[in-house]
Amino acid sequence: MGKTIPNGIHVTMVTPFTDDDKIDYAGVERLLQWYADHQVDGIFALCQSSEIFYLTFQEKMELLRFIVKNKPEGITLIASGHTSDDIKTQQKEAEAISQEGIDAYVFISNRFAAQHEDDRTFLRNAKEVAKATEGIPLGIYECPYPYKRLLSPDVLTALLDIGDFQFLKDTSCDIQQMQAKLAAMSGSNFKLFNANSATLLESLRIGAHGFSGVMANFHPELYQALFGNFRTDENLAQRIQDFIGCFSLVEGQIYPTNAKYYLGTMEGLGFGYHTRSKDPKEFTHNRQLEIQQMWALTQNWKNQDNMKLV
Repeated sequence: MGKTIPNGIHVTMVTPFTDDDKIDYAGVERLLQWYADHQVDGIFALCQSSEIFYLTFQEKMELLRFIVKNKPEGITLIASGHTSDDIKTQQKEAEAISQEGIDAYVFISNRFAAQHEDDRTFLRNAKEVAKATEGIPLGIYECPYPYKRLLSPDVLTALLDIGDFQFLKDTSCDIQQMQAKLAAMSGSNFKLFNANSATLLESLRIGAHGFSGVMANFHPELYQALFGNFRTDENLAQRIQDFIGCFSLVEGQIYPTNAKYYLGTMEGLGFGYHTRSKDPKEFTHNRQLEIQQMWALTQNWKNQDNMKLV
């Protein structure tokens, strides 16, 4: 039996940049260790949080090779980088990325068909590009940019005939849709990882396999505690859910700038909050205060005697 994607918390990795807009590799190395220290189960590299739509293909490959070389042991590494429009280019780039020692290659659902095109076009193109990734587990991400293409249960079933799909990053934020998807994936290695914090506990209770969302860049230990205790301690699980669901509002603030500030400044990883996808000038003093206050409340949570960090 080949590799399988483990259940749990798969963080969407951000890309530290220097102030002169280059990848901060020293910061990347410290970030990888921070993820390990905070017990994430997996890292999703070259995803939207990584600002892949703002990286050249050469930068993507250099960054991925560095991550593979410096990844702490025991953490699953999946990666995307799937941004090109042209199918032939997608094939070439998917083949290159999938050969870099990752555990799974993740497609972006909106790359296979334009917003006005139907599922037949999507599946035809998915089948064509998947040929370039033979022999490696696959995933698919319902990325919101440049448009969100949610996948139906029928499409998920069809993907299982195309390749060894094991990872779905679900961005529906809808429990009924997740339940239907889980039913379609039942009996296979295909797993659903919820990207939405507010619905996480509900989704775990109906069979979701974990979390893969931006908020694991802030307090992954709380997500691990929720995942580790939701079956055995309903009261604790609900208290954690109330906390992480409320603070997930910062997703809409100025992400990933605020995550880099949290990690680089509040967590002491020593990198700045320069981003390519957002104007850092929008990260105003009051927004910095919001992140500082969230960090302080996270520390209070972690220091509670009855907190079962796992």
